[in-house]
Amino acid sequence: MYQYETTIRVRYAETDQMGVVYHSHYFQYFEVARAECIRSLGITYADMEREGIIMPVVEVNCKYLRPALYDDLLTVKVILNKLPEDHKILFQQEVYNEKKELLATGTVLLFFMTAQTMQRSGMPEPLYQKIKPFFG
Repeated sequence: MYQYETTIRVRYAETDQMGVVYHSHYFQYFEVARAECIRSLGITYADMEREGIIMPVVEVNCKYLRPALYDDLLTVKVILNKLPEDHKILFQQEVYNEKKELLATGTVLLFFMTAQTMQRSGMPEPLYQKIKPFFG
């Protein structure tokens, strides 16, 4: 299993009139955490794109448990429960407030694809080698 956490401060523009984070912003929080997760392994999305690999989101879901509010410092957790063996990578994600209350959970499924042909491909070898040790 591989886990990573990052923090994000809720900005005023992300909230509604009641100061509650608008539901679609959670998907942006998930994206920030995924990108930082990969960066923490020494690889970036830009690195993969330069090698001709893209990672489109093909499925996303979110369950909202409690509201995030303006100026909250959120912890967004990324969890990989399974080492990807094919063209798919499934990120489980959790959002917590400063009180460590779970606010939302979600999953995001991405495919590895060759940019030029838009065909599915395997995980890039450098990323695979970085993640593999976390799975015994």
